[in-house]
Amino acid sequence: MIDRLIERTERCGAPIVVGLDPAYAMIPEPLRAECLETHGGPTPRAVAAMFAAYNRRIIDGVCDLIPAVKPQIAMYEQLGPAGLSAYAETTAYAAEKGLLVIGDVKRGDIASTAAAYAAHLAGVRVESQLYDIWTEDAITLIP
Repeated sequence: MIDRLIERTERCGAPIVVGLDPAYAMIPEPLRAECLETHGGPTPRAVAAMFAAYNRRIIDGVCDLIPAVKPQIAMYEQLGPAGLSAYAETTAYAAEKGLLVIGDVKRGDIASTAAAYAAHLAGVRVESQLYDIWTEDAITLIP
């Protein structure tokens, strides 16, 4: 992997990794509206579709400029199975475009991803709707 990263970095001339850590609020309004309409309103499935579409646009814009992307799984995982599908779709699309993919799958991370992981207990809010994706009563934590 390191040899491939060095080769891509030298070819691109840019030692840059683009993070793919989407949040509902960062999705452009036209794309948000399109996905909400297509997927039946403000649901985790609609947000997952937004994330995948948004990522495809980013990947298309940077695939010739950088060596790698780094999607943060917490942002997808909070949406349940639909989010995990969006994560898998994102990683496959990035690889198809020739990018190296660094899966940011660690636990005990910074505030934004810690909040996303908290969806396991607190649920995920999409506009005014609260969804309890995982229906868990407790979770383990890193001290």
